[in-house]
Formats: sequence, C-alpha cells, structure tokens
Amino acid sequence: MQLFLGIDGGGTGCRAAVADAAGVIRGRAAVGPANIASDPVGAAANIMAAAEAALAAAGGGVVVAAGLGLAGANAAGAPERLRAVLPWSRMAVVTDAITAVKGALGDGDGVVAALGTGSVFAVQRAGAIRQIGGRGLVLGDEASGAWIGRAMLTAALRAVDGFTAMTPLLAGLVDEMGGPDGVVAFSLRARPADFAALAPRVVESDDPAAVAVMDRAEADVAEAVAVLRGAQDLPVVFLGGLGTVFAQRMAGRFPIRAPAGTALHGALLLAREVA
Repeated sequence: MQLFLGIDGGGTGCRAAVADAAGVIRGRAAVGPANIASDPVGAAANIMAAAEAALAAAGGGVVVAAGLGLAGANAAGAPERLRAVLPWSRMAVVTDAITAVKGALGDGDGVVAALGTGSVFAVQRAGAIRQIGGRGLVLGDEASGAWIGRAMLTAALRAVDGFTAMTPLLAGLVDEMGGPDGVVAFSLRARPADFAALAPRVVESDDPAAVAVMDRAEADVAEAVAVLRGAQDLPVVFLGGLGTVFAQRMAGRFPIRAPAGTALHGALLLAREVA
C-alpha cells in the first residue's frame, strides 16, 4: 500500500500518522520529543520510531512522501542535516508552525497562536503563511510553558535576593530544588520541557507571582496576534497545551475559532503537496 506520512514534532512529543491515497488515516503513533535544533540526534531517532510505529499500526506499506512539521526547523542547517539521515526521497521539512497553520485553517485566512512547550505565531492570507516567534527559549518562546516555568524561577531568585516580595509559590519552588543554588543547578541542566513541567501549577495559581507572570504572558500573546492581524479582522485559532488557557483569557478580545484540524493533518497535507 502506498502511504503518505505526516510528522508533528515538538519539544514534548512526536506524533506520526500515515494516510492512504484517499486521505484515510491508516495508522498513528506517538513517541518522545523531536526538536531538531536542540537535540538533532534524539529528534531523528524519535521521528523514525514514530514513523515505523505508525506504519506498523497501518499493517505496513510504502511511504511515497513525507511532510514533517518540526520544532527547530527554523535553525540554519537543521532541516538539511535531518534530511541527510532520513530515508524518504520525497519529503518536506518545515517548522511545526507551518503544519499547525495548514491543519488549523485549511484554505482559510486567519492567525494561529500555538502555545505548548514552546510558542510560535503565524498568519495565513490567500494561502501565503508568515511566521513570527518560534525561536526557542534562549531567544524567545514568550508565553510558552518553558517560558512560564523559567520566568517563575527567575522571579523566585529575585525574591531570594530581596528585589521583590517572596510569595508562597516562589518559596515552595526554591525549597523543592534545595535552595537558590539548587535552582541554579536545575537551570544549567534543564531542557525546555523541564521548565515547562513547572507551568501547570503557575497557570492554576492565584499566587501574586504567578498572576504577574501570566499577565505578562497574556500581553505577549496579544501583541503577537495584533502584529499578525494588522488592520484586518482575522479570526484567531489557539493551539497547543496552553492554547485553551489563553483562548479563555482573551475571549472577547479577538474573534476566536476552533481549529479545522491538527498539525498532524497539516503535515499530511504537506506530504501530498510534495508527492
């Protein structure tokens, strides 16, 4: 059976699906993270593991084309290095923002705000896609889970140093990590997913420090959406693990629409385009 392969890989997980010529999904799989900039070797291994598992779930077949939407694909050289170690002759490697837009909007115009471990924003107008953000935690990823977790640890150390008031949540974080030096040690070994693991308690908290971080995150999301919408009254689709959180916070500010499909659907559409 000839199959099209779609891959949606991010800082938290890698999802794969294979579809037949009629567009029917025959197999799916999910494995670990696939950021091809921060961990190219691990990402390649997880992409192959997800693809092989999806093919097995489909009962086997031949991949005629692959569409890969991956975190880190906007890092210079990363897509080329990945293509060199993958077996498919026809493939497209783009950022996960591009496949998210394709899946969420289909052929329609609109803005997509994808907020998970990382963050990225994009707009589609008449089929043309413009992306902003998505440059990783070191240089951006504002309002992402990783950004929120890091911001809380930064706030905790500032409180320890006396710049701001210590709060119960900040004190708890410092104690859990074995004091200020433990926070620093964590920061030196932590990957974005490790910082993002702290985000759920921040999102759900009414601690003053958590409220301040979430207010800043909301302002950053609103600014990115406004830049992409410009003067047009475009709908906004929120995606990712934190998408619902920010959609609720911004209800009434923008016209919010449910996604037409997932980034994995977008990756399958991309595979068809390159077949």
